[in-house]
Amino acid sequence: MYQALYRKWRPQTFDEVVGQKHITETLKNQVKSGRLSHAYIFIGTRGTGKTTCARILARAVNCEHPVNGNPCGVCPACRGIADGSVLDVVELDAASNNGVDNVRALREEAVFSPAAVKKRVYIIDEVHMLSSSAFNALLKILEEPPEHLMFILATTELQKVPATILSRCQRHTFRRIDAPEIAKYLEYIAAQEHFSLSHDAAELIARLADGGVRDALSLLDQCSAYEKIDVDAVYSAMGLAGNKRVTDMLEHILSHDAAAAIEEFSALWMDGKDPATFLRELGTLLRDILISIVAPKSAASLLTGTYDPAALAGFAGRMTREELISAMETIQRYSAQLREAKNPKTVVELCLISLCDNTLGEDVNALRARVSRLEAVAAGIAAPSSAAAQAAPAPAPPQSTGFAPTPAAPAQTAASTEKPIPEPAPAEETPPLPDEPAAEPPTEDAKLWSAICAAVSPRLTPDLRYVLGDSSKVRGRLENGVLHVECLPGFVYGRFNRPEVLDGFASAARAKCGHDVRVILGELSNDAPALRSIDELRKFKEVKFI
Repeated sequence: MYQALYRKWRPQTFDEVVGQKHITETLKNQVKSGRLSHAYIFIGTRGTGKTTCARILARAVNCEHPVNGNPCGVCPACRGIADGSVLDVVELDAASNNGVDNVRALREEAVFSPAAVKKRVYIIDEVHMLSSSAFNALLKILEEPPEHLMFILATTELQKVPATILSRCQRHTFRRIDAPEIAKYLEYIAAQEHFSLSHDAAELIARLADGGVRDALSLLDQCSAYEKIDVDAVYSAMGLAGNKRVTDMLEHILSHDAAAAIEEFSALWMDGKDPATFLRELGTLLRDILISIVAPKSAASLLTGTYDPAALAGFAGRMTREELISAMETIQRYSAQLREAKNPKTVVELCLISLCDNTLGEDVNALRARVSRLEAVAAGIAAPSSAAAQAAPAPAPPQSTGFAPTPAAPAQTAASTEKPIPEPAPAEETPPLPDEPAAEPPTEDAKLWSAICAAVSPRLTPDLRYVLGDSSKVRGRLENGVLHVECLPGFVYGRFNRPEVLDGFASAARAKCGHDVRVILGELSNDAPALRSIDELRKFKEVKFI
C-alpha cells in the first residue's frame, strides 16, 4: 500500500532530523551522559519535527544499545516502540483528550513500573488544548514523578500553557527551517523516489511550505502525479495563478485599469483558481517589492523567490512605500472578508477596484489618498500663479527669503490709439450715522502679523493655509524681538510644531523687521478671548484682564 512521503521519510534518528541541530545535539548528549530530565516541552510551528524528536527520544532512552545518543533501531525495545507493540510508551492527542478525567486516568497508570522497557514515556501532543482542571491534575505528578516516568509535551502555542507547567519542564524551541535547506532535502527525496524535480520547483515548494518539512513533503507528494515537476506543475497542482498572471494583474492596478483587472480575474476564476490564494499571491508580491525597497540586501527574506530581480526593481521604481503599504492593507482587509463571504468573486472584484482607485472607500487609506490628491491639485493650481508672479515686475527691494511677493499694480501705458476712459462722477457722500463709530485702522502689530502670514502661506500645505487664515485658531504677536505664535492645542499645535514651519515664520519675520527674530510656539485655549489692542479696549467702559 502506498504510504505518504511525510510518513515514509519520517526521521528515525536524531541525525536524520532536518534543520534542528541545536536541539538534536543537546538530546544526544543527554542520552549519552544519562542526565535526562523527567519532563520536556517542545515548542515550535507545525511540521518542524516536535513529535518526531519526541518519538526518537522515547526510543533512545529505552534503547538497549544506543549509538552515539541515537536509538539503534534493531533492538526489541526500538522495534516495539516503533510499531506500537510496547504499551509503556503512550502518545496522546490533547485536542481530543483534554478533560480532567483523561489526565486522572493517565496519572493512575503512570505510577506503575514499565513492563517491557526501562522508562514509561508519555508524549502529549498539542498540550495547550488541555483544560485548566486537566493542567491542575497533571501538575502534581509532573512536579514529583517516579524515577521510571518521563513526560514529553509538544505545543504550537506556548502562551496557552500555564507557567506552573513550563517551570517544571526543560524547554526546547524548534525554529522554522530555511527554504534552501528544505529544497536540498526535497531534491534528495526526489532522487530516492525517482521524481523528476527541477531546482526552481524545489525552491518554490520550500517557500510555500513556510519553514515546515512536513508541509513541503505533502506538497511534493501532491506534485508527484506529474511526470516532470517544474514550476508550472507546482502552480497547477497548488491552484496558484503563477508569476506571469500575478504581474499582469499588478500592471493593470498600476495603470488604474479596473476593467482589465476584472477581466483578468474572471479568467482566473474560470480556470478554477482559489480567490483567497490569488489575493495571497498578490499580497506576497507586494510584500517582496516593499522588502526590496526597504532592505535590498535581504534577498533571502523574499517569499516568492522565483521573480526576476529586475522585475521587482521595476515595480519598486513605480510605487512608493506608502502606496505599497496601503495596497497590502487593502488586500488583508478583503482577505478577511472572504472567510464569511457568500460570493467570494464579488469580494475579490471589490478589492481590485479599490486597488485601481485608492480614493474609494471610507477607511483611513482612502481618506489619505483623497487628501494627497487634493494637495496635488492645489499645488498644480498654485504653480502657475507663482510663476506669473515671478514674471511680473518685482518691487524695488529684492525678496531673498523666497516668499511670494505682493502683486504689483499693472503698468500704465500711454497708447495714442486708445481713448481715455471718462471718470465717473463722484458720488454724493453720505455722512456716517451718529451711533456707528468709524472703523479704526488696524494696529502696527496686526499689519505685521498679516504680512508675515501672507509671506508664509505659499509654503504651507492647504490645510495649514486654511487654519492660518482663522484668527480663532492661530494668532501671533511680536514682543522684544520674539514672535509669539499661539495656536489651538492638539492637532493644530502638532501640525505647526515642525521645524520647516517655524523656520518659515522666522524667515518671514526677519524679512519684514530687518533683524533676526526668534519664534516661540504656544498653545491657545479654546475659550480664549480675541487679542485686542489698547486702542480697541478704550471703547469699553470695563476692561477685564485675564
